[in-house]
Amino acid sequence: MTKTRHHPLAAALALAAMALPFAAHTQTAPKLKVGLMLPYTGTYAALGNAIENGFRLQIAEAGGKVAGREIEFFKVDDESDPSKATDNVNKLVKRDAVDVLVGTVHSGVAMAMAKVAKDSGTLLIVPNAGADMVTGAMCANNIFRSSFSNWQPGYALGEVMAKKGLKNVVTITHKYAAGDESVGGFKEAFEKGGGKVVKVLSLPFPNVEFQALLTEIAATKPDAVYTFFAGGAAVKFVKDYAAAGLKKSIPLYGAGFLTDGTLDAQGADAEGVITSLHYADGLNTPRDNAFRLAYAKTFKLQPDVYAVQGYDAAQMLAIGLNAVKGDVSKKAEIAAALEKAKIDSPRGMFSLSKAHNPVQDLYLRQVVGKENKLVGVASKSLADPARGCKM
Repeated sequence: MTKTRHHPLAAALALAAMALPFAAHTQTAPKLKVGLMLPYTGTYAALGNAIENGFRLQIAEAGGKVAGREIEFFKVDDESDPSKATDNVNKLVKRDAVDVLVGTVHSGVAMAMAKVAKDSGTLLIVPNAGADMVTGAMCANNIFRSSFSNWQPGYALGEVMAKKGLKNVVTITHKYAAGDESVGGFKEAFEKGGGKVVKVLSLPFPNVEFQALLTEIAATKPDAVYTFFAGGAAVKFVKDYAAAGLKKSIPLYGAGFLTDGTLDAQGADAEGVITSLHYADGLNTPRDNAFRLAYAKTFKLQPDVYAVQGYDAAQMLAIGLNAVKGDVSKKAEIAAALEKAKIDSPRGMFSLSKAHNPVQDLYLRQVVGKENKLVGVASKSLADPARGCKM
């Protein structure tokens, strides 16, 4: 192949001429200010990091911009502390004047974020916290979720366990919104299917002294246990459950966060645990395989459900803002675009309900080695009932 020689000055002038309209354009498109309010310390630190990684990966794949606007990130560590939540979110909304809020993990903190977002009209995408009220009584045109409602995995597994013929179940969780609502969803489906929740056990968040409650489970002798824990608490609960000798006699079931992002730490103690979640290892679709490869190459880590939720938060932001050419003030048009969108997620295609919660498949998974192996679909296209939503 022959090389064509260009005069360097002519080439420079040509490049400069080409750049002029682009330079003028970029000056008229200010940076999009994205406020990440996530847990970067404490029980849920690994979850916060995975969400941010997923979000940044999708932005990078889209060329580093959303609707033609470069992104400026502002970060706040919410420490999973509801008492600090309003002050923390106001740092982003009032001090930094962000265009978009992305957060968080802890349901109690997310409730405060949703209130500020609703009052200020700031666009909010929730990439984890499943607090039912966010897309229930607190639903709003500018509030969206890329994850799940706490009700969804619990309800799906309640249906499965009832169909299995299990009759008497004990539930155990932290005493806070996520735990209460997950158990509520489970109980609704399980008792509708003929089962009975014989004991509801809980402990304050983030307490992980499980021994007394494990003794109570052993004395009750249920057919199975349903649980909701995540992060560091999930690691300790699974290990303590096995150490107490319960794993051999009372099968352990849970919302999928029990074993997502935690299997390395749980080791053999998690083997055989059955969960339901909107993501699983070994989905083996081209979309998921490409995502997993890109994530592993970029971060030298295996992705989990939290990474997927962060990735899809960025996809949703792009869908909404592309529809309005980057103008975040057009909340009604952003909502309309997302309400009719089919989001091509690594988890599988999903849509948003009128209340802006994912309508999605909930998978049945079982721990095999270091994977949450896909067993089947626990509930197809499950929509949260969005109780109390008036929008």
